[in-house]
Amino acid sequence: MVPFAVAGIVAWAVAGLILLVFFRGWLAEQGHTDWLWVCLAGFLMGFPGLAVMMKHDANRRRRRATAG
Repeated sequence: MVPFAVAGIVAWAVAGLILLVFFRGWLAEQGHTDWLWVCLAGFLMGFPGLAVMMKHDANRRRRRATAG
């Protein structure tokens, strides 16, 4: 599960950087600068999700170790 959380964090970071570097002017012209905030929120909210997935994976490994 951890790779999915990391992939989500990376995807939001890449999307935000692409928008910031290549489309900043267009976003301002169209009134869509809030898209940058959405990318930032997705990036930051990925870290609690990553923590949850790490805990989930650790619990699953522990359950499998005691069951086998």
